[in-house]
Amino acid sequence: MKIEKFEADGDSATFTLTGSRSGLANAFRRSISGSVPCFAIDRITFYENTSAMFDEYIAHRIGLIPIKTPASGYNEKDEILFSLEATGPSMVFSKQLVSADKEVEVANDKIPIIKLGPEQKLRIEGKAIMGTGSRHSKFQPGFVTYEESGDGSFRFSLESFGQMSPAEMVNKAASAIRDELKEVEKAAKKL
Repeated sequence: MKIEKFEADGDSATFTLTGSRSGLANAFRRSISGSVPCFAIDRITFYENTSAMFDEYIAHRIGLIPIKTPASGYNEKDEILFSLEATGPSMVFSKQLVSADKEVEVANDKIPIIKLGPEQKLRIEGKAIMGTGSRHSKFQPGFVTYEESGDGSFRFSLESFGQMSPAEMVNKAASAIRDELKEVEKAAKKL
């Protein structure tokens, strides 16, 4: 199995997987969307919310904002603190989420969170943790599709949400598959 013709353009990429079968191509697609670890804001503490929306709605919107995930140096035990303080009248955007770690920041600073009316306030803290798309869609690094092009060849298209580059998504997915196969091998040896 080989990856050929990898072409990236910003957050999008295409490549061809050759010497494979449809089951393996689908496993690779599922690994990209479900097994690549990335950061997302998971727990939010509201200190003040006088907006027209309830806490859970705002927390859900913030949780779906893509967070940059560095290629190395972080693991599933890390928690990165984000804070946000805003007073209306104004539109609150993702760029107002301030990270305690300058390596782990919002991937897109123009995502609207909520519109605050006059004198409405929002003051929160959130913790970003690392997870995978199989746990929750907010941890998915992007979209991926493929189509069979014949003779064990599959054309993949993927788009990153901004947490990492398409090349990192592919490399981390391949590592995840390799790790899972090692676990299967260990279990098989016990039979």
